Amino acid sequence: MPIKIPDQLPATNILRRENIFVMSQTRAVSQNIRPLKVLLLNLMPKKIETETQFMRLLSNSPLQVDVELLRIDNRPSKNTPTEHLDTFYRQFEAVRERNFDGLIVTGAPLGLVQFEDVIYWEHLQDVMNWAHQHVTSTLYVCWAAQAGLKLLYDLPKKTRKEKLSGVYQHQVNEALATHPLLRGFDDSFLAPHSRYADFSPSFLDEHTDLDILATSAQAGTYLAATKDKRNVFVTGHPEYDSHTLHHEYHRDLEEGMEPVVPINYYPDDDPSQPPYVSWRSHGHLLFANWLNYCVYQLTPFNLAEFSQSNFTLDE
Repeated sequence: MPIKIPDQLPATNILRRENIFVMSQTRAVSQNIRPLKVLLLNLMPKKIETETQFMRLLSNSPLQVDVELLRIDNRPSKNTPTEHLDTFYRQFEAVRERNFDGLIVTGAPLGLVQFEDVIYWEHLQDVMNWAHQHVTSTLYVCWAAQAGLKLLYDLPKKTRKEKLSGVYQHQVNEALATHPLLRGFDDSFLAPHSRYADFSPSFLDEHTDLDILATSAQAGTYLAATKDKRNVFVTGHPEYDSHTLHHEYHRDLEEGMEPVVPINYYPDDDPSQPPYVSWRSHGHLLFANWLNYCVYQLTPFNLAEFSQSNFTLDE
């Protein structure tokens, strides 16, 4: 699939080297189709790495996708050059009056921080409330899933005693196996996690009306969605590269945190061995399903005509 991103974005050359079709602006405007407009709110510190990971997953579809990058505020970043942010990222005020087919809100390293202590919490609330009126479907990833559940269902923050880190086995909810987001899934699949947040399936089932689509005996709820598919929650990190957990593990070691070795990530759980990827196909399929069934199949052709009345339940 072609994704349309600026030619100067670092992700462009990386994805082209991987034989992923990145479309130039000139070629995009010559095609007589409307691309999907997807906004990526990047809350991760290493923004270049994260934006590349998500664009890689957004490429696994026959649909043309126009990706725009959004920052939560204008504070300087310790891990991303100011020039990169000023060149490629938009402030919320620049998109507030527009409509989008999809919004992705990334994770953030805030697992041990209370919501009210997050410096941009009120701003994030504004963005999420805006999305309900201006975005067809929003995908919340990891910490953003916890934040979304707080804002949509007023669920309290639940935190694990130890960090969940590794690649875990998940099972599809048999009762919902025909759900569009699960199309093509195996009954059991692997996906990475790196979080303190606790997503108990029984707690979510009791306190929300979400469709709980996939769970893990060790990691809890992994994939859930509202009935209208306009809000999708992924508690893990299907976008992670092969060495992301490795880098996080060594970062925590250097900070004296005594982290546990990521589960089922290194061969024989031996961190001296190079890690292997066992979740890549699942990640691509999940994002392709979200783009197709939660965005493309639901969104109006003319985004100017966006209205909540456009959306009807599709049984």
